[in-house]
Parts: sequence; C-alpha cells; structure tokens
Amino acid sequence: MAGEHPLEGAQASLVAMLRLVLPKGSLERATLELFESADLRVVRSSDVDYRASVRDHRISDVRILRPQEIPNYVAAGLFDLGITGRDWVEETGAEVVSLGELAYSKATSQPIRIVLAVAEGSPWRSVKDLPEGVRVSTEYPRLTERFLLANGVKAEVLLSYGATEAKVPEIADAVVELTETGRALRAAGLRVLDTVLVSHTELVANTQSYEDPEKRRAMEDLNTLLQGVLEARGRVLVKLNVAAGDLARVISLLPAMRSPTVSELAGGDSYAVETVVGKESVNRLIPELKAAGASDIIELPISKIVP
Repeated sequence: MAGEHPLEGAQASLVAMLRLVLPKGSLERATLELFESADLRVVRSSDVDYRASVRDHRISDVRILRPQEIPNYVAAGLFDLGITGRDWVEETGAEVVSLGELAYSKATSQPIRIVLAVAEGSPWRSVKDLPEGVRVSTEYPRLTERFLLANGVKAEVLLSYGATEAKVPEIADAVVELTETGRALRAAGLRVLDTVLVSHTELVANTQSYEDPEKRRAMEDLNTLLQGVLEARGRVLVKLNVAAGDLARVISLLPAMRSPTVSELAGGDSYAVETVVGKESVNRLIPELKAAGASDIIELPISKIVP
C-alpha cells in the first residue's frame, strides 16, 4: 500500500487477530473499566449494543454476551478468547484453556461462592442431612447434581431462572446459589450449609487457538496488560528524599512489595527512595515518614504493575 512503512506491513501480517467475547450483565461495567485501564478501551455504539471493537491490532472482533454462554462459544471456536466465571465453565463442562484468574468482580475483588443454603429455621446442619427427594432450586443444575450425588444425596433439582433465594420454602426446600457478600441470602432468611464451588473470573481461550504460537502470544500480551492493572489497584508509588543518617529508620517503615529502590543523591549525604505501598496505609505512613526524617514526599498513582 502506498505510504505504508515496509516494517509496519510486515509486522501487521504476523499479528494474530483474536475474536474476543466479554460478559454482559453484573460483570459488564467492571470488565469494561478493567479494559479501559489496560489501554484496551472497548467502543460500541450504545450501552445495549452486543457488538464492539477495541483499537488494538491483536483484537479483530468483540462481542458482549451472557457469561453463561461464553464457555461453550469459546470451546466451539466461535471466539478465541473470553472472560467468564469458573462457575459457568464447570456448569457447562466446556473444554477451554484458562489463562488465569482475573481478581475482580461486580462488588469486591473476592471470588464468588456457589453455596447450598436452606431456611434459617431448617433442622439440617450439613449437606449430608438432606433427605431423599429434597427439592433444590438452582441456576446450576449440572453442578448441583454432581455435588449432591458426591455427598450421597438423591434430590429433585429444579432449574431456576432467577430470584432463586425466593423459592424457599414454598417452591423448594433448599437452593444452590451464588453469593459474594452473603447479604442477599441473609435478607431472604437463608442459612448457608456448604460451599459447592469457589468461582473466580477467568480469562479462557479456545484450545486450538491457544496452540497457535502467534495467537498464544497475543493472548498472553492481553493477559499481561489486564493482570498489570489488577496488580496496581489499591497501590501507589511513594517517592521521598532522606538524609543518610535517617535512611535506615525510614526504610524500616516502608511496607514494600519488594526492597525499595534507593539512589544516592549528589553530594553523598542524602538519598532518594521510592517504593510501592498499599493505598490504605498511606494516610498513616506519610506522617510517620516525615517524622522519621523524610522530605519531599510524593504519592503517585500507578496504572499497571508488571512483575
């Protein structure tokens, strides 16, 4: 093409183009914010559009679909890469490659739990107490059946299409439901008997796509950017100057990820120190550093941390 730099054309021909699918629903906003922070801004015509794009040479197509469907679509090769929960990978039995957990969710950075719950006044205290024929309502019928059978419980598993916690006691005797904080279950008068599965959000890949060296490299590049953002969340960079005589005391106060970086300043009688610390500790740490002899203290936000 006229005007194209020869190296740019050669590089473009080598780049793997990935079809990406992201979760719609409760994880949607958090996922889009994660991609924005990773400099992978997802663009679409409206908030209800299922088609989107990312201005990145590694991504050719983006769809936003329900996380329940994503494992099967990725396994079938409709997409090379997707974000979904471990709960839906286990429920569908889809054969996908996990590139790792993404420690974020709609409410907290903690994983969700799929739990077995009963009415607060129920006499049952563990899963093994459930009687034969017990009615269990859930959006995870396969996962629930496997869990109950593994614990020797023969149950009637009822598929739920939502508001699962409201099914007890009239429609069901127990539920298998996801929870992140447990508030909704407690509000519904339910008590957790057991945890069926701890589920993290994961980046998953099609097995054949992952075997392609160029596509795998592109997948790992994207994963590095996303993980770098998550690693940086809740952390800040603190920089300061300190006289040589106060250096040891100042360093002892720093809760560093690794050893702080210490550089001798011109003149040899003072040092520049920088390190990464948790944001929640800064309001206590900065006054302590100043009292210990630090000066010119600067707190800076961090976009990504890539080990």
